[in-house]
Amino acid sequence: MAPGSARRGVSARRRPRAGEPPVPDEGERVSPTDVLDLLVVGAGPTGIAIGAEARREGLSVLVVDRGPLTAAIQEYPVFMEFFTTRDRLEIADVPFTIAEDKPTRRQALAYYRAVVERYKVPLALFEDVVKVEKEGEIFRVHTAKRTLAARAVAIATGYFGQPKRLGVPGEDLPWVHVRYREAYPHFQQDVVIVGAGNTAAEAALDLWRNGARVSIVHRGPHVKPGVKYWLKPDIENRIAEGSIPARFHTRVRAFRDGEGVEVEGPGGVEILPAQAAYLLIGYLPDADFERRCGLALDPETLIPTFDPETCESNVPGLYVAGTLQAGRWTDRIFIENSRDHGPRIVAHLKRRG
Repeated sequence: MAPGSARRGVSARRRPRAGEPPVPDEGERVSPTDVLDLLVVGAGPTGIAIGAEARREGLSVLVVDRGPLTAAIQEYPVFMEFFTTRDRLEIADVPFTIAEDKPTRRQALAYYRAVVERYKVPLALFEDVVKVEKEGEIFRVHTAKRTLAARAVAIATGYFGQPKRLGVPGEDLPWVHVRYREAYPHFQQDVVIVGAGNTAAEAALDLWRNGARVSIVHRGPHVKPGVKYWLKPDIENRIAEGSIPARFHTRVRAFRDGEGVEVEGPGGVEILPAQAAYLLIGYLPDADFERRCGLALDPETLIPTFDPETCESNVPGLYVAGTLQAGRWTDRIFIENSRDHGPRIVAHLKRRG
């Protein structure tokens, strides 16, 4: 898939300040003595957008991630199609040129990789950032491999790396999963879905349509109201007709190897047979990591302190971007309504000089 031509190219690199050597473009060659204009933590769409914008404005930048490029999208269900139309997923003025209106997971992966290639965004992948410290006007970014220096840091790690857990016995068993990939391995198997939101509904329907015996367990009274409008009647009808049994007002007590899922609901305690179970109850931002970077978080909502106009946090020069701005409310910020975070951050950096 060709991403099309960017409408604005890469600006000439900002000249190093007096006495400074130029910063290498190759991420692995950046040394502790190099001082970047901007270091971005997180190589998802938001991090890529920030890195591309920095390149367009001639800033030295490095995007660091503990995993691969666009790791979260790679973990989406294999045959997933985005609800959002392609134009609302575009970043950095690179057209998302595909025939379809709504892109697939694979098309999105190719698009964001193409943006990186178009702007030659320097990357340091599979490098875990441990903490960020500010020393005077310089940030020291400590990774598992080295310490990097930058005048500004943007945290754009998202939330997909930290699935919510139940804290019950057996949830670490190999047949208990926290991400849904595809239905085919579960043909003619008993599968229990824990949760009743979008991901749980999509997984349950996919499993049922591909020959699995699937049931839903949810502590609430019904399917969540926020389930996508075309999914909600589908899953509710399958539940009503008994094709997908659902136990509401029910909690999981344990996952029992060789038996199934022990639950407790209005009818008492029972064990649901299962060869596989999926905990699809949402995600949380990594609050401990954010605090190690110096971000001030609301103790209840985990929303960081930041200026919505510039994305700058409580620490001057430290920015927070993407879904992290929403704290626990991970369904409030998406690619489409955070695409301007990169331009806001870079514009503020340019004004600061």
